Amino acid sequence: MTSFWFIALTGLAVVLAWKTLIWVLSLLTRNAGIVDIFWGPGFLLFCFWTAFLAPPDSPRQFLLPVLVALWGMRLAGHIFLRSRGQEEDHRYRAMRERAGPSFWWQSLFFIFWLQGVILWLVALPVLHGQISPLPTDLTVLDGLGCAVFAIGFLFETVGDWQLTRFKASASSRGRVLSSGLWRYTRHPNYFGDALVWWGLFLIGAATPHGWMFLLSPLLMNVLLLKVSGVTLLEVKLKETRPAYRDYMERTSAFIPWPPKRPV
Repeated sequence: MTSFWFIALTGLAVVLAWKTLIWVLSLLTRNAGIVDIFWGPGFLLFCFWTAFLAPPDSPRQFLLPVLVALWGMRLAGHIFLRSRGQEEDHRYRAMRERAGPSFWWQSLFFIFWLQGVILWLVALPVLHGQISPLPTDLTVLDGLGCAVFAIGFLFETVGDWQLTRFKASASSRGRVLSSGLWRYTRHPNYFGDALVWWGLFLIGAATPHGWMFLLSPLLMNVLLLKVSGVTLLEVKLKETRPAYRDYMERTSAFIPWPPKRPV
């Protein structure tokens, strides 16, 4: 059987090559924000590479890439539709302004390749689950992982749909979405994304030594809460929407919970 680290390191090379192609496309379109559209499909590419070098022959080895495909393609479609016809995302536009003429090459290292390395680190539990031959049958832990994944996928999908519908309404301008899932958490989509990766980790953890990759879902949680997710987004929202501060005071930041007072 092909070794874990051979697949992992060659998979990293494949992911970085993929990110380089997207970087070239971003130079042609002058829009570094397209990197986010290809975030989900990048995981699927990594799973396909793993399956190519270690063909699946157990239910778990088939299950993991299917779940990753379901998550990754939905997310890619959502981001594509959301960003279609829009200017470059404000995060990348700010980086472009700070870097000036050198942004074209800095973006390769600090946006595209950096995201590729993060993708690789987060995907390691899935890789381990895909190549591990034992146990041959699905276990209770696999079932728990699937349940956590399903809850997360539901939160992420419904949360994104509710927000898209809210933004499409002319009456929503200047207001803050505080109904549906958004009544119980300020970021149901990020919470759901975190659960998705905890679910995939649990499936991988059903295999021998799978618990070694605990840092991967923890990394995703840190990114969603402290780096590119909750913290970064809320800095902008507090500046542009005064009502958001009141929303923050009564609504849980991440884990769904009844609001502190009626909306």
